[in-house]
Amino acid sequence: MNYKILSIGLLLSLSQWGFGQRSLNLDSCQRWAAANYPLVYQYQLIQKAEAYSLDNANKSFLPRLQIAGQATYQSEVTALPFAVPGVNIDPISKDQYRLYGEANQALTDLFIIGDQKELIKTNSAIESQKIKVAMQKLKERINNLFFGILMVDGQIAQMQLLQKDLTTGIEQNALAIKNGVAMPNSALHLQAEELKAQQKQIDLNAKREAFVQMLGLFTGQPLVSEETTFLKPQEQLINPKILRPEIELFSLQQQALQTQDKLIVAKNLPRLNLFIQAGAGRPALNMLSNEINSYYIGGAKMVWNLGGLYTFRKERKIIALQQDGIDLQKDVFLFNTNLQLKEQEQDVIKAQKLMQSDAKILAIQQNIAKSTQLQLAEGSANGTDYILALNARDQAQNNLLLHEIQLLMAQYQHLTNSGKY
Repeated sequence: MNYKILSIGLLLSLSQWGFGQRSLNLDSCQRWAAANYPLVYQYQLIQKAEAYSLDNANKSFLPRLQIAGQATYQSEVTALPFAVPGVNIDPISKDQYRLYGEANQALTDLFIIGDQKELIKTNSAIESQKIKVAMQKLKERINNLFFGILMVDGQIAQMQLLQKDLTTGIEQNALAIKNGVAMPNSALHLQAEELKAQQKQIDLNAKREAFVQMLGLFTGQPLVSEETTFLKPQEQLINPKILRPEIELFSLQQQALQTQDKLIVAKNLPRLNLFIQAGAGRPALNMLSNEINSYYIGGAKMVWNLGGLYTFRKERKIIALQQDGIDLQKDVFLFNTNLQLKEQEQDVIKAQKLMQSDAKILAIQQNIAKSTQLQLAEGSANGTDYILALNARDQAQNNLLLHEIQLLMAQYQHLTNSGKY
């Protein structure tokens, strides 16, 4: 019995730990989203394709083996144009046969294979870097969702405070009516405003639920709106230095073009091969023999395909134009990114200045709301006056919250766009 009670208590503890309140920060959401995004599985496919391609490139230096055979019948064969006294030479058969195997070992292709392997690795790195560039957009979407939730959380907290103040105002107004210092219909204005606040609360809860569900889909986490608390991140210092993955992508693309240029040069150079051929035929190497004999032959062979020289210069010029195009893309990217970072830096400065004035305005409106609340109890202010005071204070709180979240969002978006986050 004690064991059963202990087991039940343990299960209840685990249930509370697993399904209780959960606190999340921006860093965790970014990590989960990066691990859960379907595009991340493309890394594995790129690595496997690179391994297969490198293995094929290594095998291209192995000797080229071939087996061939032929059977022919010809209308005329080689014969001596004169007769040799005392020597009887049988004529060569017009049906001839040959079966042989040949092995070719390329010597100069070793340098080409090295460049091909380098190009394979660079192209794989380019594809992986493209994924990192695409994941950069994911970070921005997670930032928007997370700070959107923080904004709604602040509005919900303010709405709860407003409802509390309205409840207090209704109670004090009721006391003033009872004492005969306020009109009975003044309570109706407060009750209507309380109902409006409840409607806004419902709307904000629904908005938060939608944001949390979307964030749960991105992160792959079972997030429940009522059981999840999102922690406000700390302010960050910004730095205009750009470390975006696009910079590395441009560099890798230039590296690939340089390797392609080296391959263009290498393929138009003379090629030297070693070969050996062995087989049997009639005739074999002795053209005057009418018997089936075995034979072998080996040596070195040089081949220079001059046809590639017709397009050699234009192909290299095309590579040079492509390199200039990548440099231009990089310059445009840096220009646009710097503009975006400058704009976000101004957003940070603007939000900081607005927050300073927001704090002063809020302090004034809070004092006005407290004073109006006392006047409401005394009957010197009506429900409309109190509602106006509360709305002004609520607007000041909203402005301060808005600019605070805008400051954090501008800082983190700046870090994201510069590639530091």
